[in-house]
Amino acid sequence: SYHVSAVLPRQQMYLQLTLVLSISLGIIQAVDRSNFKTCEQSAFCSRQRALRPGQSSYRALLDTLELSDSRLTLQLLNNNNKVRLLLELYRLQGNITRVKINELKPIKPRYEVPDVLITDPPTEPMSVVAQDERGVVLSLGGVDRRLYVNAQPFRLDIMEGPKLVLSINSRGLLAFEQLRMRKDTISHKITSTVGSMWDKIKNLGVALPSKAFIILFSPSPILPTLHLTPLTLQASEGEEQEMEVDQPGMWEETFKSHVDSKPNGPSSISLDFSLPGVEHVYGIPEHADSLRLKNTDGGDPYRLYNLDVFQYELFNPMALYGAVPVLLSHNTHRTTGLFWLNAAETWVDISSGQVGLCGRTDGSGEVPQTDVRWISESGIIDVFIMLGPRPADVFSQYASLTGTQAFPPLSSLAYHQSRWNYNDQEDVAAVDRGFDEHDIPYDFIWLDIEHTDGKRYFTWDKNNFPQPKDMLQGLMDKRRKMVTIVDPHIKVDSSYKIHSEIRSRGYYVKNKDGGDYEGWCWPGNAGYPDFTNPEMRTWWASMFAYDQYEGSMENLYTWNDMNEPSVFNGPEVTMLKDALHGPWEHRDVHNLYGLYVQMATAEGQIRRSGGLERPFVLSRSFFAGSQRYGAVWTGDNSAEWGHLKMSIPMCLSLGLVGISFCGADVGGFFKTPGTELLVRWYQAGAYQPFFRAHAHLDTPRREPWLFGPDNTALIREAVRQRYALLPYWYLQFYQAHRTGQPVMRPLWVEYPEDVTTFTIDDGYLIGRDLLVHPVTDEGSRGVTVYLPGNGEVWYDVHTFQRHDGALHLHIPVTMSTIPVFQRGGSIICRKNRIRRSSSCMENDPFTLYVALDPQGNAEGELYVDDGHTFKHETDRQFIHRRLRFTSNTLSSRSAPPPGNTIPFPTASWVEKVVILGAQEPKAVTLTSSGGGESSVEFEFDPVTLVLTLRKPDVNAGVDWTLQLQ
Repeated sequence: SYHVSAVLPRQQMYLQLTLVLSISLGIIQAVDRSNFKTCEQSAFCSRQRALRPGQSSYRALLDTLELSDSRLTLQLLNNNNKVRLLLELYRLQGNITRVKINELKPIKPRYEVPDVLITDPPTEPMSVVAQDERGVVLSLGGVDRRLYVNAQPFRLDIMEGPKLVLSINSRGLLAFEQLRMRKDTISHKITSTVGSMWDKIKNLGVALPSKAFIILFSPSPILPTLHLTPLTLQASEGEEQEMEVDQPGMWEETFKSHVDSKPNGPSSISLDFSLPGVEHVYGIPEHADSLRLKNTDGGDPYRLYNLDVFQYELFNPMALYGAVPVLLSHNTHRTTGLFWLNAAETWVDISSGQVGLCGRTDGSGEVPQTDVRWISESGIIDVFIMLGPRPADVFSQYASLTGTQAFPPLSSLAYHQSRWNYNDQEDVAAVDRGFDEHDIPYDFIWLDIEHTDGKRYFTWDKNNFPQPKDMLQGLMDKRRKMVTIVDPHIKVDSSYKIHSEIRSRGYYVKNKDGGDYEGWCWPGNAGYPDFTNPEMRTWWASMFAYDQYEGSMENLYTWNDMNEPSVFNGPEVTMLKDALHGPWEHRDVHNLYGLYVQMATAEGQIRRSGGLERPFVLSRSFFAGSQRYGAVWTGDNSAEWGHLKMSIPMCLSLGLVGISFCGADVGGFFKTPGTELLVRWYQAGAYQPFFRAHAHLDTPRREPWLFGPDNTALIREAVRQRYALLPYWYLQFYQAHRTGQPVMRPLWVEYPEDVTTFTIDDGYLIGRDLLVHPVTDEGSRGVTVYLPGNGEVWYDVHTFQRHDGALHLHIPVTMSTIPVFQRGGSIICRKNRIRRSSSCMENDPFTLYVALDPQGNAEGELYVDDGHTFKHETDRQFIHRRLRFTSNTLSSRSAPPPGNTIPFPTASWVEKVVILGAQEPKAVTLTSSGGGESSVEFEFDPVTLVLTLRKPDVNAGVDWTLQLQ
């Protein structure tokens, strides 16, 4: 949502906010970059980035090594200031290695991120394979997977046989700013002590015969000398510390008019990772940039710091609304992942395409390498190295840590109609009637902030929405639903129940002096609930009960906006970092805030139904693990062709890090789209996971029927295509929920050895079997689509024309064209009887589209449950069928093991089967589950090679076989 763009003096700010709330300001044309920091303006980022690659100042003290069944611990010593760190190494189940580094003896605890991991990750035993004075070799399972700990300089290397998979601190950029007392509160003198403890360390092991070990532990002759910027750190007892000087921004930092008091002083951390043989890395959303991450040398790093950035720029590493600190690397041999579990402001530097500092050459040339450096303001180093080796393995590994995408209600995968704002109950009813009159289906209508009583959430404007239950009942009668916005800034008003209860319970975030933190947002002066407090989250969830949220019903769902959190008069439009969440500063938890808001809201929806109904919650802000609680969208985009095009890599990046339920505001939030852009956006949005049209308060109305009958027809067709494919979308979300595989995925995920796919981000896959290449250029008369898969075939879903894989295909397009292809070898289920909402189609029949591969085979799945409850989990009530075509026989069999599910009754049946790439049979026979046989009508087109089987009329939940003779 739109907000004031500048930080203003209080009186001027109050006047401008009053204008916003009363008449709405005009739309700002572009983001004001001066409101947001660069790395140079961020003291800790600038300080850390001043450290240049070179030999690390840290060494491992091998005599401190301790190995248990679950972990290895080892102390690290900084040779410059003699400060010790504690290294913990874990071998986790599923080919994951965890590396933790913390202070050995911190003067106070450092923040460790809770609630993101779904469980304490199960470990597997590690064993010491070899050890001498140079280091230790640990087994990571298998015969050739090893972790090498090099002692001096400290460095970790993960090897598979002779191949180096990943190296940590090979560039010497490990830096850990210790918590310490401020110099003006303690003596400046540091007395000399006895000589280095290192001189007393004994040689612990035997010499290793391994040639690879010797090479690996040899100092690299090509590493430049490290020139460390002095950091003021606290020495360990009994060791000598060099005199160091405080730097600007360590103990207080000013940005514009905002002062960050930094009572704990400098606390930043940094670590580098080198990936030999890698040129392509992805992930670390959210950024409006290409799918493949770019080299940041000479520019700003990618920033991860949840911020309210309206009308954001494209192709920019600036932070946006969410942050998922997960990076994937990929080449033709391996996919790996790095999960940096830290919720503070984080910057990520990427240097690609260099000659490998830690790779090797095989005589055929230089080895490419990508180096990644993570820098965070506070907390500890806690990184999970997901070793794949396949893309699907990395997705499963990450899901084992943070969980899978929440399985959404089926209706939430349908079309959503929204704007800021629908004016009143009659306006809602008129829009609802408009969809019926123009034969366009929809499932949800949304209400933005104006529906409330003066921006008091959980309330209704009594003049414009006097009977909310009547409005909701009218929607329910048509089997439709509503979403209302509930933001996490609470109007400071003693007569407002929500505020009074939060204040009386002490649940607000506090300022550095202990009072309730207050800032400006939509209601004016607002408090910010401390969602990091589990008691606060429990109370918030209770407010969604039907007897608490007056006017709510079971078809009312929730939208959490502004939850970065957005603070109009705060630094960078967010909360002061020295605000307090219990014992922790906001700087420690910032990127978690939005996750906690969505978590509490989803829990509220579940609890209001007694634990029966699945929630639907849309959140603008997110972090690792947010996938467990609902959907996200790409925020306040613009009605521009570039923003339409950018919606694809933005959602692809989110899918790679677990968040599959992603979409963009169809038509663009800011500005007014032309009719061509609007139509093309509907066509693209219909093939993205979250499908919602949304618009700014100051834009003209843009319901789908307002642009002439031709454009209405084009939009109607795009929406109807979405509804026909809902069974396939629902299956993909079921699989994402079970396995962690992304719903919307880059081509390289399924074709990991095809280098052509590695940089494609204008086309993508839905699941394995649908390839989509939306038209995203103005005035386009044709698009070039890459169809992957050497020896595979693809079928145009509209014309059924067959195309070979592993080629670039030029397709002429008109305004009605949506280039979509079905993979040969797949079976996709559709419902072609489109009704006013998805719920109205519940018992309608299926049409199966069987796309044969060159060998004449195909397979697919069908999943059916009640579409809205948890009974698929609690009672195992669902239908999961495996469909297979081979040897001219199409069969349907139960996918789970027999007896694993309770029979789920469905009235849906198989109405038609369309076989692509077929031969004409002499006859077709249906054998049903009872053993009875019957003939089936068919029709064959010799030009398109399409065989249509009509009215087999068999229930979708039983076994059956169709035999082509």
